Amino acid sequence: MRKIMIATLLAGGAVASPALAQEPAPTFTGPRVEAILGYDHIGAGSSVDNDNDRDDQSIDGLLYGVGAGYDVNLGSAVVGVEGEFTDSTAKSSRRNLTDQFGFGRVKQGRDLYIGARAGILANPQTLVYVKGGYTNSKLGVLAGDTNQVTDTSFKLDGWRIGAGVERAISANTFAKVEYRYSKYNDAHIDFANGATSEEFGIDTDRHQVVASVGVRF
Repeated sequence: MRKIMIATLLAGGAVASPALAQEPAPTFTGPRVEAILGYDHIGAGSSVDNDNDRDDQSIDGLLYGVGAGYDVNLGSAVVGVEGEFTDSTAKSSRRNLTDQFGFGRVKQGRDLYIGARAGILANPQTLVYVKGGYTNSKLGVLAGDTNQVTDTSFKLDGWRIGAGVERAISANTFAKVEYRYSKYNDAHIDFANGATSEEFGIDTDRHQVVASVGVRF
C-alpha cells in the first residue's frame, strides 16, 4: 500500500511540474505600452535634387520615445490602433548655414504619430504586421553657428507607413523591430514672436529603423 501511494504522488508531481513551468500563451490582445529606440534619417524628398557632393541635405540621429496601443486578436490575424511620442538627436551640422534640405540649420524635435496596424500570426509567439497613419513633426531652428534651439520652428504634417515583427517574450511582455517611412507634404512656421505662417508645400522624407520592448495588460 505504501509503495502504491508513493508511486501515485510521483506520477502526480510529474504531471503538475510541466504545467506549472509552462508560460501562459501570448494573446496579442488588449492595451500595451512600449519604449522605442532606433535610427532616424530626415532629408530632401524624392523629387528634390540632392547631388551637391556634401550630402548636407539630410540629418541623422538617435530616435527615442514611448508608444501605446490596443490590439484585438481575430484568430490568425491581429488588428489594432496605436500612438507614439518620440524625439531625436538628429540636427544640422555647422559647416553649412543655409543649404539644409530647404529648412536651414535645424534640429529634429518631437514627433506625434497616430495610426493603425494589421498583421498575421506566423506562429503563436510571432506577429508580422504592417502599419500606417498620420504624423506631425517639429524641426527646431538653430541659432547661427551654435547648437542652441530658438523659439522659431517648422511644423510638418504627413503620413507614415511601416512594417515589423513582434515577438512575445512571455504572456504579457514583447519585443519588436520595425521599419517606418514618413512623407511630409505640408508645413507652417511658428515664429519666436508667436506668429504663425500660412501652410506651404514641402517634400521631406523620413526613414526610421527602430526596436521596442513593451508590456501588454
